Parts: sequence; structure tokens; C-alpha cells
Amino acid sequence: MNLENTQVQMRKGILEYCILHIISRGEVYASDMLDELTSAKIIVVEGTLYPLLTRLKNAGLLEYKWVESKSGPPRKYYKLTDKGSKFLGSLTATWDDLVHSTQMITSRPIA
Repeated sequence: MNLENTQVQMRKGILEYCILHIISRGEVYASDMLDELTSAKIIVVEGTLYPLLTRLKNAGLLEYKWVESKSGPPRKYYKLTDKGSKFLGSLTATWDDLVHSTQMITSRPIA
């Protein structure tokens, strides 16, 4: 079994949750999301992020607006919709349950 592949899959499993959480703090530009995800060691490339943002937008969880930039083309800033906020709340409850369950299992001593 490939350790690196398993680690990548674990990170991918929480990527959508992390992105929604970042956006929940206020309007955010995709580049800033990439920076935060990278600094948290949830490595993401643009080719992964943009299709995910499009899918979340098409599901009605996000919306965006174009903002003119002084240093180049307009930028797309994302924010959660009401539906997205509710969805994030449900994901947070699931995450809390998973963390608790995982800690119950992993806190037991190894034989």
C-alpha cells in the first residue's frame, strides 16, 4: 500500500469542508484560499480548486462577484449562500462526530 496516496486521499476528503470554512469568514479570492490551504499543508493546485469552486457554485452553496483590480484583470471573490452556510453547519457537525469517534479509537493503547 502506498502511504503517500493514502495521505493525499485523506486530505482530499476534507478539502471541500476546509474551502467552505475559509469562505464562511467573508468574501475571499481563490488565490488567498490556495495560500491558506498550502500553509495548512493541505496542498492544492489551481487545477483542483477551480473545478471544486465551480461545482460548489452550481450546487448553490457559493456565489461570487467580480471586483476590479489595480494590478491586473478583475478578480472573482466568493462567499457562501444561505444554503452554503446551512450545508457547512451540517458538515461541521459531521466533522465533530468524526473527530470524536477517531479519538476514541486512536486513544486506545496499541497492543
